[in-house]
Amino acid sequence: MPEFRETLQNIIKAFPEYFSMIGIVDVIDIVIVAFGIFMLLKFCQNSRLGQVMRALLLLVAFMVLANIMQLRVTRTILNGAMGIGFLAVIVIFQKEIRLMLEKMGSVRFTDLIIASNEEDDTIQAIDETVKAYTAFAREKVGALMVFERDTVLDDIIGSGTRLDCRIDEELLKNLFWNKAPLHDGAIIVRKGRIIAAGCTLPLTGMALDKELGMRHRAAIGCSESNDAVVAVCSEETGTISVAVGGTITRRLTPEELKERLTLELVRDENRGPEKEPKRAPKAKPFGIGNARKNA
Repeated sequence: MPEFRETLQNIIKAFPEYFSMIGIVDVIDIVIVAFGIFMLLKFCQNSRLGQVMRALLLLVAFMVLANIMQLRVTRTILNGAMGIGFLAVIVIFQKEIRLMLEKMGSVRFTDLIIASNEEDDTIQAIDETVKAYTAFAREKVGALMVFERDTVLDDIIGSGTRLDCRIDEELLKNLFWNKAPLHDGAIIVRKGRIIAAGCTLPLTGMALDKELGMRHRAAIGCSESNDAVVAVCSEETGTISVAVGGTITRRLTPEELKERLTLELVRDENRGPEKEPKRAPKAKPFGIGNARKNA
């Protein structure tokens, strides 16, 4: 501990001298490095690769601390782990790294300096989705839509056909038309835009009511593995359901669907108190008292 305290005091004493040596070129250098780290963290955010990168950064922090405190054994172990760790990340997460590089290559400069109005896109997407689902429920058309939130769904997106378009009622009707090539899969929505269609979702392993078909199993399975909001319309009964966190709420009216999507997708701080939607009821166990609502 005395050595650590002495090292810390020397760093503090030398700080003014080091600070006076910083020039404009050094500032530009620091800004470039900081921007690169920020973009890397942004593209890795909430993905499996991002979680591993955070663990590696934590190991780096421990390595710095071990060097400062002269922890020789810990430093030796961490140095070996870091060498193996970076190589393992490249081998195991080569697909995620490729997707990350594709994202970086597709970013426009204007997107970095001009913030897009994501809130308006989300509200417009909810309105168009509710209109389409109203028609689907009336005509008994099967539909499955996944609204991405914090967890990035690149693995699921890769299973379908990539798109990039705003949500529109007529477009949804065409995509889910029973003779359309992509109607059996799910549509993935990111920041109010359709980014993929015909996607395959993981199925839940829990025992469900016999009335629930493959779309409902896929909706629950998808919501179990991430924080997405999944909207389903049954092809057999025309009922509308929403799955969040592995729990499905069934037999929603179009008004209740809009309230639930708004509650889950629109930030609370951007809604006035007069527009605060009612909370949709959570799914309840099947029983006599709940037969009318949940059967």
